[in-house]
Amino acid sequence: MNPTDSSGTAPAASSASDSAASSASDLDYFPPPEAVAGWRYLSDAEIGPVAGFDAEALAGLEDQYAPMLEEYSTSIVVIRRGWLVKEIHSFNVAHTARFDLWSGTKSFTATAWAMALEAGLARDADGEPVTLDTPAYDLLPAGRPLSDPRKAEITLRHLLSMSSGIAGEAAGIGGMPTATDAGIYEYALGLGPNRYGQTVSELVADPGTVWDYCDPGYAHLSLCFKAATGLELAEFMEANVFAKLGINAGWDVQGGAGWIGPHTNPHTGLRMSARDFVRFGYMALRGGRWGEEQIISPAALTELTTPSQPHNRAYGLGWWTNAEGKYAPDSPNLPRDLVALSGFHFNRCYVIPSLDLVVARTGTGPAVSQDHTLVSSVVAAIADARPDPSPTQDASVQKPNEE
Repeated sequence: MNPTDSSGTAPAASSASDSAASSASDLDYFPPPEAVAGWRYLSDAEIGPVAGFDAEALAGLEDQYAPMLEEYSTSIVVIRRGWLVKEIHSFNVAHTARFDLWSGTKSFTATAWAMALEAGLARDADGEPVTLDTPAYDLLPAGRPLSDPRKAEITLRHLLSMSSGIAGEAAGIGGMPTATDAGIYEYALGLGPNRYGQTVSELVADPGTVWDYCDPGYAHLSLCFKAATGLELAEFMEANVFAKLGINAGWDVQGGAGWIGPHTNPHTGLRMSARDFVRFGYMALRGGRWGEEQIISPAALTELTTPSQPHNRAYGLGWWTNAEGKYAPDSPNLPRDLVALSGFHFNRCYVIPSLDLVVARTGTGPAVSQDHTLVSSVVAAIADARPDPSPTQDASVQKPNEE
């Protein structure tokens, strides 16, 4: 074990038997920033008695992911009961190396919205409180006149739940490939084409009637956040989350140079290390608390991680959820309380409260969307709390794109 406590000071040495089971002291542990001391960690001999893992099975992860480690820059971090149990890095990656989380960014955007709404910080142009059911285009004068009259019905909830009716991946619209002579937010608002000549000016369905993974729709949320709070998403999250959790993050901006913006990129472009990615997951694991401070309320977290619409029951508000067993029907050993942040190039953070477990992977590839073998393998290596398999899932359940 590394000799630091949550304050970064050196406590009396502890043995494996001192922490053989999860306790109140474990629940009150929160790691100092990596620059101070970082996560407390376990030796191989302590993994079993302290963290409840089959050490041999957990060690097998390195063999399982050896091809990935050779081909892609990779970090994997496993936290259980507040202990860093296992971390794996490719040869060229330091434990503080930051990676683009890609669409894992969306969960941070959704969290910022939940916090701002709960705190009453979001107001419309008339000074009235903004809610999840506020029409998004009431906050978007740059989007008027509307390119489709049905856009007047799109709410913030629709944008966060991917049910806005704006064209997304199911309609052949992937990412935000902006043209050289156009603005990225103009494209998202339907005011111009992308570099392939595609537009999202007309909705593909009435708001609330379909689920479609949609980056142009999500881009609206940055403009709306700035309009409603006066703050950029990155500015808000740095002050209210990252600085408090000790996360060293960088977040891209988009737009500007004569076009709308620059504003925080709400759908991709957030960069952090795997060790810091699990900090965010650990905050969620502890019910939104960090130390003595409640960062986000349990109620707000529940709303983010509860199925948000009838069309894809694996998706909440910017977060993925296994509440109905539909997030990973091919991995029946994953508990129903699993929630996830998920992005392109296999960037993932899995939070499983019933197992007191957070698993994160950051890296540059591969480009997979449906692979849940990492978290499934970690769960299978837990020796003291092997969960009962979930009920058999309907094989016809659509597996959602997580990117």
